[in-house]
Amino acid sequence: MTGYGRGTAERGGRRVTIEIRSVNHRFLDVKLRGGALEPGLEDAVVTRLRDRVERGAVAIAVRLERRAAGAPAIDRDAARAAYAALRGLADELGTPPPGLDLVVAQPGVLVAPDADGGDDADLIAAAGAAADAAVAALVAMRTTEGESLARELATRTAAVRVLVDEVAALAVAVPADAKRRLDDRLRRLLGDVDAAAGPALDPTRLAQEVVLLADRSDVTEELVRLRSHLEQLATTLAQATGAVGRRLDFLLQEVGRELNTIGSKTPSAEIVNRIVAAKVELEKLREQAQNVE
Repeated sequence: MTGYGRGTAERGGRRVTIEIRSVNHRFLDVKLRGGALEPGLEDAVVTRLRDRVERGAVAIAVRLERRAAGAPAIDRDAARAAYAALRGLADELGTPPPGLDLVVAQPGVLVAPDADGGDDADLIAAAGAAADAAVAALVAMRTTEGESLARELATRTAAVRVLVDEVAALAVAVPADAKRRLDDRLRRLLGDVDAAAGPALDPTRLAQEVVLLADRSDVTEELVRLRSHLEQLATTLAQATGAVGRRLDFLLQEVGRELNTIGSKTPSAEIVNRIVAAKVELEKLREQAQNVE
């Protein structure tokens, strides 16, 4: 699923800005942009992401900043000593006394203040807070997309259920059609031989063959399982909270298995046509489900 999140936090003079981008991916693939981070800092960011995201190709960009340092301090004792030394040299050489710019340019006169950078704990805390904000924004955007995907998946699931209902209605006539086809085949084989002069048909044997054909083409069990899978699929889409992508993958896999079995068992062209249509919808469901968290 796609999404974007950004978060910024500051602790002890250390500011951390984190940007997270995700695009569709069947699994979770996390990449840090801008080079490796300290182990503690990297864990603080990636762990928070993995706690709330299970799928997607995710790119994380981390920017670290220190608080700007204050103005430099003047070591007055060092300044006086430097001036005295320079003044003595100027008198000795007969040159004008040194100016302030020359004095402050001497080593040790201007002292840079310690940067207020905090410690590692401050940095990790700032990274954690920034990551929380970025992940929350990312999840919110992905949730909006997920709601749209759920509606699309529900529509296609309903279309498959309609096709399955039509298959079930057509399957009722399969035994009678099997008997009719067998009768027609036997009549073609025996020709127009007069019943009194030609070989007689054993009604019992014919009935047994019809039963065998009907049993081989019976799809009652497959339809029961298929309807159960579709019901679970619809329920998952309507009531899902949290990550459901892998559950959808499993249910769609089982739907495909049952559709294949029904298509291979039935001799009815009308049923096969509806199975093919259901498989077309199923393939679209699978493509979309791979984008679901």
